[in-house]
Amino acid sequence: MSKIAVVYWSGTGNTEAMAQAVVTGAKEKGAEVVMFTASEFDASMMDQFDAIAFGCPSMGAEQLEETEFEPMFSSCESKLSGKKIALFGSYGWGDGEWMRNWEETCTSDGAVLVCGSVICNEAPDDAAVAECNALGAALA
Repeated sequence: MSKIAVVYWSGTGNTEAMAQAVVTGAKEKGAEVVMFTASEFDASMMDQFDAIAFGCPSMGAEQLEETEFEPMFSSCESKLSGKKIALFGSYGWGDGEWMRNWEETCTSDGAVLVCGSVICNEAPDDAAVAECNALGAALA
């Protein structure tokens, strides 16, 4: 059984709802899943998990949330090489540039993106929830 971490930051609850759908998808495939907020997770925990889903909404000029999530994620980058990960998040404007940049960073760090990233505009609709379930299943 694989052990998966779902690590997210959410300001409005949209990305948290996505994280819960990722957890559901992974559990349905038999994985052991632990959900963390960005402030509860750090690089020292990376090796405890077979795979990690990171979730963060687009903030400001299409970037990761800068106070909690980005510093946590930056600290984890040195442990991404060879690690199975998946990315998700919501946005309120723009075209998903933050996610493309984030994917590029992860790939450059040597991470193994197990599936396409999931983004949704504002609150996740049924299609976005289904995509998050599939993302969780892919990690499992």
